[in-house]
Amino acid sequence: MRRSFAKTTTVLTLVFAGGASAFAADPTPASVFDARILPIFRSSQPSSCVQCHLSSVDLKQYILPSHEKTFLSLRDQGLVDLKEPKNSKILTLISMGEKDLDKGAKLIHEKMRKAEYDAFAGWIEACSKDESLCSLPPLTEAERAQPEHPVEVIRHARKSRLVDSFVRTVYSQRFRCFPCHTPHDIDPTNPQHQAPMKNMKKFKEEYPQVVERMDIFKETPEATLAYLIERSRKTHDGDVPMLDLRDPKNSLLVLKPLSKLPPKGDDGKLTIPRSSSTLDAMSHMGGLKMHRDDQSYKSFVAWIQDYSKVVQGQYKSVEELPADNWFGSQLMVRVLQTPDEWKAGTPVQLFVHAWNAKTESWAPKPIAFTQGTVTPKHMVNGALFLLAPDNRELTKDWSRETAKLPRGRYLVKAFVDSHHKLAKDPTVILGEGDFYGQAEIRSARWREGFRQAETIDGGSLK
Repeated sequence: MRRSFAKTTTVLTLVFAGGASAFAADPTPASVFDARILPIFRSSQPSSCVQCHLSSVDLKQYILPSHEKTFLSLRDQGLVDLKEPKNSKILTLISMGEKDLDKGAKLIHEKMRKAEYDAFAGWIEACSKDESLCSLPPLTEAERAQPEHPVEVIRHARKSRLVDSFVRTVYSQRFRCFPCHTPHDIDPTNPQHQAPMKNMKKFKEEYPQVVERMDIFKETPEATLAYLIERSRKTHDGDVPMLDLRDPKNSLLVLKPLSKLPPKGDDGKLTIPRSSSTLDAMSHMGGLKMHRDDQSYKSFVAWIQDYSKVVQGQYKSVEELPADNWFGSQLMVRVLQTPDEWKAGTPVQLFVHAWNAKTESWAPKPIAFTQGTVTPKHMVNGALFLLAPDNRELTKDWSRETAKLPRGRYLVKAFVDSHHKLAKDPTVILGEGDFYGQAEIRSARWREGFRQAETIDGGSLK
C-alpha cells in the first residue's frame, strides 16, 4: 500500500511541478505535453477514471507518445473544443467525478482528478493557440488513441449505472426480507408494522448471536451495495461470500432466502442458522423467502452475474451486454388451472404485451415480464418487472417512479422451460422454441398484491 501511494504521489508531483516549470520556460504544446501529460501516460497507477468506472476505460487510453498525434486524436473524436478550450469534452469527462455521490471516493480521487484536469486544460489551451497544429489533416481511425471497448460497454461499467441496476432488480425486492433485514423500512407509526416490530425485538433478545448479521439492506441503495461488496471481500474461510463472482447463483444473498428454518435444539429453540457449505446444509431464521426460478431469484442472479462480468472486464462488445431494463413492481399476474403437461416445479416465463389502439395491434415488444414455477395446485404466480426500451428512455405507458401499468387490454405470452435451460443459466430468457401459448386480458386493472392479481385460465392459452 505504501509503495502504491508513493508512486501516485510521484506522478502528482511530476504533473504539478513539471507543469509549472514548463510554463515558466517554454510554454509550447510539446513542452507542456512532456511535462504534464506524459507522466500520466507512463504511470503504472490507474487514472481517476476508476472513481466512476469499474472497468473498460482509463485516461491513458486517450494518450499517445506524440503530443501532436494525441491532440489530433482528441480533436478528431470531438473531445477538444478549439474555440473554447475550457469547454472541451475530455475535460468534462475528467471532472465527472466531482458529481460523485460517494463522498469517500470523491475525496480519495480528488488530488489525482485535479492534477489530470489541470494538466489537460493547460496543454489543450497551448495547443489551441497553435494554428499550424490545429489545421493538420485528420488521423486515420487506426491512428487514433481511444479505449478498445465501445462507448456502450464503457457506460455499462459506470458505477452509477451499476447502482441504478441494483435499485431496479435487487433493492426493489427487499421487502421480501422485511422486517429482519430492512430496519430502515420499519415505520413505528404504522399499525401494520407493530406486530413485526414486536416479533423482531423478541427474536433479537433470544438470538443475540445473529443480530450483527441482520442489518443487510441499509437506508440507501448505495450504502447497501457498499456493504454487500465489503462483506464479500472479507468472507471467512468456509463461508459463502455475499456476492460470489465466480458462481453468482451460489451467493449468500441468493442462497439464504432459498433456505429453510434451522432445526430445533433440545431446548425447543431454533438452532443458530448456518451460512456455509451447500444450500442443503444452509438454514435461514426467516425461512423460505424466495423460490428457485421465481422472478426475484432470476433478478438477483442476473444482477450479480452482470456485476461480476463488469468488474472482471468480460464485456467486449455491445452484443454481450444484457438488456438491463427491468424495474420491479408489486403488480401481479397469475395463471390458474395450468395445462396438465406443465408439471409441478417447471419454470414458466410470462411476457405482457400492450394493445396499440392506433395501429390496432399488439406491441411487438413486451412491456412487462415475470417468471415463476408451476405449483402443486396447478398455478403460476409472479410479480411483474416493467420493461423500458433502454436505460435512458421510458415509455409513456407506465411510470418508473410508481411502477404502474394503465388499465386496458393486454396479451400474455407463456414460455415453458421444458428443456431445463434455466438450470444451466438462471438468467436465460426463453425463446421461440419454448413458446406454449398466449391469452388476452381484456380489461386489466393492475392492482398491487397477489389477492388482486390479474388472472388467466391456463386452458385459454392458445
